[in-house]
Amino acid sequence: MPTVDPTILALYRSLDLIGVVLNGAIGGTIARQRGFDIIGFSFLALFSALGGGMLRDTLMQRGTPAAIAEPMYMGFAILGGLLAMFIHLRGRAWELFEAHADAVILGVWAVTGSTKALTYGMPLASALFMGVLTAVGGGMIRDIATGSVPAIFGGNKLYATPALLGSAVMVLFHMMGHDAAGMLVATTVGAGSAILAYWRGWVLPTNPDWAPVNMTARQFGQKLKSARAQGREQGIAQERQMWEDALHIPEDVREDFAEKLAESLHDAGIGHAEATADTTPEGTNDTPADTGDADRDVTGARRIVSDPPRAGSD
Repeated sequence: MPTVDPTILALYRSLDLIGVVLNGAIGGTIARQRGFDIIGFSFLALFSALGGGMLRDTLMQRGTPAAIAEPMYMGFAILGGLLAMFIHLRGRAWELFEAHADAVILGVWAVTGSTKALTYGMPLASALFMGVLTAVGGGMIRDIATGSVPAIFGGNKLYATPALLGSAVMVLFHMMGHDAAGMLVATTVGAGSAILAYWRGWVLPTNPDWAPVNMTARQFGQKLKSARAQGREQGIAQERQMWEDALHIPEDVREDFAEKLAESLHDAGIGHAEATADTTPEGTNDTPADTGDADRDVTGARRIVSDPPRAGSD
């Protein structure tokens, strides 16, 4: 990993320790809500402040976790818990401070986790995961220890997502060989997105009934039946439109079509008046022509053309 300016490293070191105290205090406020004693305050402070980093270092298996190797971390975490024990941190002012300061620390810890993974030559996907785990792991352990569903699992303002964004930016800058700039930009992206999520109330959508692949046979049959019904309705509409268009045919064209239709019907013997052998003189082969047949054929054809059946009628 390229050398990073000592000033940036010192800044991150300071923010890291501030984050330990802050998250220790957040753990302490939850201990107060649950009515815990000083042991409860201390453990929730340690879980909140150091849990993510300890999980990261344990999974990476690159020596003793930093929170154990450097006792100063544990001291700062317990200090934050004791502050929450002796000072009742509450009200709008505390809420605003906690939301914004914690967002900055989230960005810092996401960069710390992903940077440490990249330093040890881990794959990019592992670096992303380590960045997110470092930022949210402590809160997750704290929630589980108090019997609550971890807040990052849904229904709350975005927290893990900003950590993922910050980690992704850090990985991207590392690939380009600009680690120092990446540390600053990634922290800004992670913190900024977390603050925006707080003010805009952004949450990831949840729907326990949503399963597009798991369509049952009954659902498929219902959709097929609906599609068939819709097809019939479209066919009826098309037929109705066809007859409505026929009604707008000019009169002279309609008369000419009726005469041609009548001739075709007459030639085919359809609609021809009955000519019986009883009316024919015996011994003759000529059948008297019914002069009214042609007229009736034309009249019937005109009626068909002029008054077409309505779609859907019996």
